[in-house]
Amino acid sequence: MVVFNVSRVETTPFDGQKPGTSGLRKKVKVFVQPHYLQNFVQATFNALSAEKVRGATLVVSGDGRYYSKDAIQIITKMAAANGVRRIWVGQNGLLSTPAVSAVIRERTGVDGSRASGAFILTASHNPGGPNEDFGIKYNMENGGPAPEGITDKIYENTKTIKEYLIADLPDVDISTIGLMSFQGPEGQFNVEVFDSASDYVKLMKSIFDFESIRRLLSSPKFTFCYDALHGVAGAYAKRIFVEELGAQESSLLNCTPKEDFGGGHPDPNLTYAKELVARMGLGKTESQDEPPEFGAAADGDADRNMILGKRFFVTPSDSVAIIAANAVDSIPYFSPGLKGVARFSLFLSSF
Repeated sequence: MVVFNVSRVETTPFDGQKPGTSGLRKKVKVFVQPHYLQNFVQATFNALSAEKVRGATLVVSGDGRYYSKDAIQIITKMAAANGVRRIWVGQNGLLSTPAVSAVIRERTGVDGSRASGAFILTASHNPGGPNEDFGIKYNMENGGPAPEGITDKIYENTKTIKEYLIADLPDVDISTIGLMSFQGPEGQFNVEVFDSASDYVKLMKSIFDFESIRRLLSSPKFTFCYDALHGVAGAYAKRIFVEELGAQESSLLNCTPKEDFGGGHPDPNLTYAKELVARMGLGKTESQDEPPEFGAAADGDADRNMILGKRFFVTPSDSVAIIAANAVDSIPYFSPGLKGVARFSLFLSSF
């Protein structure tokens, strides 16, 4: 077992590290400055109560954008130094924002542990790449974003920070599912890499009537197209639509997650979801094949979705309203009644 030591690194504050409910978003060139990410992560640990850090289990993953893999290594080493007991990472560092929420609330680790929070690495629908955007935010034990009281503390800490803690751990392999254990000054520290989709698929099957959807997708009268815009939704699309529901893989567009989102802009609207719009026949030519009955596109971290028909489109801000209006009658999980709308998923936003 690898034994690690903890170092205290002197640092000075950076201006403008004020997080909102969507976290801290800046250009990659800002985040890669020495100590920049480390300052923010340490400020977050310092803003949390001791029981939320020491001995805790935290999730660290995101939409897979550029700099995510480096950030996961930095956060893991800092978590070990600050007394965190376990880090959970989605394979290849991929977890959608809704999936992170589900993992916090629903998942049990191989050693019976439960997560109490998460660092989510995403800048949502902003573009990715060396010259584009990166972001980080903290979610609490309820799966939701840190409240204003916490984000205010984080910001105040960033203005006065003088040092951060980091362990001299080797980089962990986040491409292979498994458990890695290390020994530090305060005991054992574990990093568990798990399948990005399996827990989420299990939850989705408890919410939706998969058999009814499977029958719909098998009907020759119904066709659809789903565009992940090379965001993290692609990590779930094949598993859910093809393997679980029997759809044709040709129904999926841009479902390979990429660090730069394929050079595109992962914002699900008519401007950036060009391939989906073309396939749906909006502005089609006479020679074009008959378009699908239904289409959808997700943003980079898969928590905003546009839906399309042959003669209409619904923006991400309106799509959840349509889902909510039909939830009680169409989604088994909500059959007792819908008490409110605060969180929705890739799958919920797609049907």
